[in-house]
Amino acid sequence: MLTDELIGELGRYLDDAGAPAISLPPRAYTHPELYELERSQIFGRSWVLVGHASQLAEPGDYLALTVAGEPVLVTRERDGTAHALAPICRHRNMPLVEPGSGHTDAFTCRYHLWRYGLDGRLLGATFMRENTAFDPSACRLPAFAVEEWHGFVFVNLDRDAEPLAPHLGRAEEEMANYGLDSLVQVASWQEEWRVNWKLAVENAHENYHAMGLHPTTVALITPRGGGDMDVRTDSPWATRLRGPFKEPMEPGVLPLRDEQRAFMDNYCVFPSGSIATFADSIVWISFVPLSIDRTEVRGGVLLPPALLDGADTEALRKEHEASAATVNGEDRDGLEAVQRTIGSRFTGRGHLSTKEPGVLAFYRGLAQALARPKEKDTG
Repeated sequence: MLTDELIGELGRYLDDAGAPAISLPPRAYTHPELYELERSQIFGRSWVLVGHASQLAEPGDYLALTVAGEPVLVTRERDGTAHALAPICRHRNMPLVEPGSGHTDAFTCRYHLWRYGLDGRLLGATFMRENTAFDPSACRLPAFAVEEWHGFVFVNLDRDAEPLAPHLGRAEEEMANYGLDSLVQVASWQEEWRVNWKLAVENAHENYHAMGLHPTTVALITPRGGGDMDVRTDSPWATRLRGPFKEPMEPGVLPLRDEQRAFMDNYCVFPSGSIATFADSIVWISFVPLSIDRTEVRGGVLLPPALLDGADTEALRKEHEASAATVNGEDRDGLEAVQRTIGSRFTGRGHLSTKEPGVLAFYRGLAQALARPKEKDTG
């Protein structure tokens, strides 16, 4: 019953005329049944930003992670094709790889030494020839949908999901002069925060908190209170948040428009990914749930090649990763504090500021996703 009540409250955000400017009920961040529904209805059917193509630069490169409890393996095939697979041996359900990244020509199960190719095909199964009911050609790892958009790698656990790219038309047009395909990822990170994924995502949908959590970092480049934010939602999957810098960024190497140096554009891909512009750099971040109160934070920094000519790339990596660690640490500290108290019987719903329209856009996305017909059985 409580899940129905929570979904009913979420449905109120879909009312354009009367949507409440108020935060979610606290139980939305702690209720196990709602989280299970999010696993199936949202993360089982949405495009999740998992990495950058530079992390899959060579045939045999792979990324392994967990998306809301589901192990996911992304590989680069010899012909350049990317595959997204469930890395669970089809024999006795042993995981084939631990979360992380690496390079290999095949995945061998350490339990009984069954081997699988980069595309999920079974390459070998020890001592199985005498089992006449077993058909090796029909044995392969389950596949997910995978899409690369200008170097950003997205995975959808629904293998029949509609393509993502058509929903990113605004980003395609507005970021054309960034030359996304030529940008180089100079830094990346994966962190684990003890926080519900929704707290992390809604925090990323507003700059209002900069004066509180980031007084010596983000607050130095944004107006007090974050300034007025422009929100443009183009589809259930794509929202653009535009917020001002305190002062326009200085001209650099990219042919950017004046507004692109005066504003940060955050292109959000529901449920939990975003690609943000900071003058001559791009920062991407993704909040991937590990459990109801643990979230993996994945991200990276991209720069144009002209800024790398003659540069010490190792020094750049350390500089950008240190900067990200500082800002992420400030967010993590604040959000983990919220998570620790969100289950108190004295918590409540807070009225939102006019500086937080992006949060309401995220709530509408939640409501739309949870109102979809139940997930079909994919076998």
